[in-house]
Amino acid sequence: MAREFQTLDVFTTERFGGNPLAVVRDGRGLSTEQMQTIAAEFNLSETTFILPPQDGANDAYVRIFTPKAELPFAGHPTVGTAIAIAEQDAGEGAYRRELILEEQVGLVPVTVTRDESGSNYAQFTNAVLPQAQLGAPKVEGIAAAINVGVEQIGFHNHEVRLLSAGVPYIFVPVSNMESLERASPNLNAWRKANFPAGMVGVFAYVRGGVLEDTAWHARMFAPDQGSMEDPATGSAAATFPAQVLASEQLGDGTHSWTVEQGYEMGRPSQIYLEADVDVGVIAAVRVGGYAVPVMTGELLS
Repeated sequence: MAREFQTLDVFTTERFGGNPLAVVRDGRGLSTEQMQTIAAEFNLSETTFILPPQDGANDAYVRIFTPKAELPFAGHPTVGTAIAIAEQDAGEGAYRRELILEEQVGLVPVTVTRDESGSNYAQFTNAVLPQAQLGAPKVEGIAAAINVGVEQIGFHNHEVRLLSAGVPYIFVPVSNMESLERASPNLNAWRKANFPAGMVGVFAYVRGGVLEDTAWHARMFAPDQGSMEDPATGSAAATFPAQVLASEQLGDGTHSWTVEQGYEMGRPSQIYLEADVDVGVIAAVRVGGYAVPVMTGELLS
């Protein structure tokens, strides 16, 4: 049978920016191995497969694959897939729709809106609150793995940490934009760094950004996932508030940041991040972004 697919560029309002995503609209009958093969064929950072929900009260069960492995959760696939689902029967004009997506990490509530100009935006509430993990390798190994000088890692109270909100990342503060712009994975050093099993990638960041209202500029390297660099990483952004809270004083209430990513790749992305802090701990995290459709087609069997 032929299966319809769609691609979208996520965390952008412009085609050929942001992070590309492939969405297979009907994954029924496909084995895990077949899904993995299809994701490798698309060779995008992620491909999703929409399946009927396991609980009829929800909207869809979504499986997420990189070219090399299945993920229990990822941010730009959640945003893009939710928009693809909402748009399928949305009709004309502005709208707002509440979805519940089943992902392996748990239930993910997503609000999808289309404004009068036709722009599509989705914001999800993370199913898992971010928390610290054990096992971050030594700073020297990380510095060599991403081609950054050891002396350029860390600023103020920001230091390297291993954190997870469903999938683990190593967060690496870099002291200046120039050092971060020059960073790149060194595969030989990467293999020697002894990264913890299951780690998705290294999320390196600096305060400020290219755009005036940006709080943080980031890059994410994930060679083990088949992606030397990711243009926009929503699951890392969903974890990032824990890194900020561990490094700075955040009062109780809602904190909002814009995280930009992908500029060094020519795929500028904006991730809109919110975190609720209650009694000094993170109580909720929300990640939002725009997405634009790029192409549609059929997978032939």
